[in-house]
Amino acid sequence: KATTKQIYFLEEDIENKNKHCEKLESDITAVYGENVRLKLIIETEEENLEKLLLEYGVYRRKMETHKELISEVESKKPIMTELVGGKKAVEKLKAKKEELRMDLQNPEGNMIKQVQKDHTYLKAEIAAMKETINEQAALLLKEEEVHAQLKKDIEVQNRRCEAILKRLHCQLNKAQSNKRQWNWDIQQMEKTVSQLRRSLGIVE
Repeated sequence: KATTKQIYFLEEDIENKNKHCEKLESDITAVYGENVRLKLIIETEEENLEKLLLEYGVYRRKMETHKELISEVESKKPIMTELVGGKKAVEKLKAKKEELRMDLQNPEGNMIKQVQKDHTYLKAEIAAMKETINEQAALLLKEEEVHAQLKKDIEVQNRRCEAILKRLHCQLNKAQSNKRQWNWDIQQMEKTVSQLRRSLGIVE
């Protein structure tokens, strides 16, 4: 009776062990499926990261080319050159005006009339030159504002790309960490299964 009772308990224990092994095998299957899913996610994230890095490289090269163009334009400053030339022309016209004013003191009537005509013409030319200078100065100010806005836009785009890269790196690190955790869990479960099989005398 004692032997029969012992056999009964052993059979019950074996049945429980078998059920536990089946549960472990089911868990291993689920973990393996999750591991495959995580691998696919990691591969997708890596592909997205490579695409984003490629796009960021293209964008950065474009921005560098744009910066070089801006630097070249700023170094040449055609509007500033025209503005300086206009000021010099105004100074020359003023000097000529002063010379004509001195000539007006000449009592000769024809000379006075000619000087008056020239004076009127020069006044109109000076006014037109001043207007041109003001327009060029306004264009220069507008161009400087556009350049400043472009620099701000470049800085904003750079910060945005850096934030996206940082977020993708975090996601990739998290996925890799989860992958390592699942691998460790699988190894522990496999060890447990092997120990249970050895304890039950099951040949793998």
